[in-house]
Amino acid sequence: MQRLFTILCLGIVLIVVGAWTWNPVQSAEETPGVSSHISIGGAFTLIDHNGKTVTDANFRGRYMLVFFGYTFCPDVCPTALQTITDAMDLLGAKADKVQPVFISVDPERDTPKVLKSFMENFHPRMIGLTGSSEQVAAVAKIYRLYYAKASDEDDYLIDHQAFIYLMGPDGKIITYFPHGIAPDAIATKVRKHL
Repeated sequence: MQRLFTILCLGIVLIVVGAWTWNPVQSAEETPGVSSHISIGGAFTLIDHNGKTVTDANFRGRYMLVFFGYTFCPDVCPTALQTITDAMDLLGAKADKVQPVFISVDPERDTPKVLKSFMENFHPRMIGLTGSSEQVAAVAKIYRLYYAKASDEDDYLIDHQAFIYLMGPDGKIITYFPHGIAPDAIATKVRKHL
């Protein structure tokens, strides 16, 4: 029990430090201390919740709200995905220009079938993506996302950063939002770019 508590505390500290070092509601160009030369996003190949192979090219021409997490997450991931769902609803007809995407950092448990069931709880246009451990590691690397298993037990948790990325139609990052941001703040920021 003490070990689990220590691991959870470490995960919380990492998320807080990550959120503190990134100013969440400004673009890379607007954020003091963050270089606009930082590359976030890029080429990837994953499998969607219907079992189809998709690449980053499938999303070109649309804005994306991207969140990394896992379906067994007890609270952060469902909360973030509900926030994205609510922001999409607030966008109304303009939401047609935005693709919400959930990328699993738990490929061992998050099969397309598991993702499909999980996606039913959120916005109907949200796409769940998974892949091999190598594919997931590669996409996390290009998004500069930290994640790691919290233990080697069967019923493990995964520590991960909880940012929501807003990506442009060209696949480049526009801005990012921290966990706990209100849906209307996301919708307002997205609306400025549509």
